[in-house]
Amino acid sequence: MATDILALSAVQAFYGDSHVLHGVSLRLGAGRLLGLLGRNGAGKSTCLNAIVGLVQTRGGSIAVAGETVRRPSPEAMASRRVAIVPQGRRIFRSLTVRENLAVAARRPAKDAPVAWSLDSVFAMFPRLRERQSQHAGLMSGGEQQMLAIGRALMTNPRVLLMDEPSEGLAPQIVAEVGRIIARLRGEGLSIVLVEQNIKLALELCDDVALINTGSVVFTGTAAALAADEATIAQHLGVF
Repeated sequence: MATDILALSAVQAFYGDSHVLHGVSLRLGAGRLLGLLGRNGAGKSTCLNAIVGLVQTRGGSIAVAGETVRRPSPEAMASRRVAIVPQGRRIFRSLTVRENLAVAARRPAKDAPVAWSLDSVFAMFPRLRERQSQHAGLMSGGEQQMLAIGRALMTNPRVLLMDEPSEGLAPQIVAEVGRIIARLRGEGLSIVLVEQNIKLALELCDDVALINTGSVVFTGTAAALAADEATIAQHLGVF
């Protein structure tokens, strides 16, 4: 069985007085791709934000590579090489493509499966190389998504969280993003993917977890969920 690179145990999270995550437990195996699925508002993005310390947890625990993070914060999780590709991309629109990438650069860990640099990011995303001197705000949505992924890779993460990477993109670009995610998974990167495109998620993921109103209601392999039409219909609203 794969070693857990990321583990959540009974995590509770709130927005103000609103209880959003109810005892969420998840496990991401090293080198595997975990899909976090659910309807809009189910708590998927909140879960990713809790992992990286953008939402404060009030119970439970989060561990990276077997080490419990006592007080999850953006700084603490970044130091443990957990990176996020946020929903909506959130690139630095006034900076050039190259500047967006350079500002995130960190040296790779000694045990990193792949060392990411400007050259390797440009090799994966040739369009970014062509646009490297262009201000990021002038790029297309697909190009901005590639930049958001490239920027996260420049931190040389051991865990990559991806929040709705296909959102708002044309089908051809969605397919390209899918190929990029599959390639990253193939190179040994451990990934948690939040994705509304259920077909894409089930094609890409090794494992899946379904969240409904802040609680995990299913965990298993992607193949097991794909074969369970009743569960898909109940919690995702599709067949």
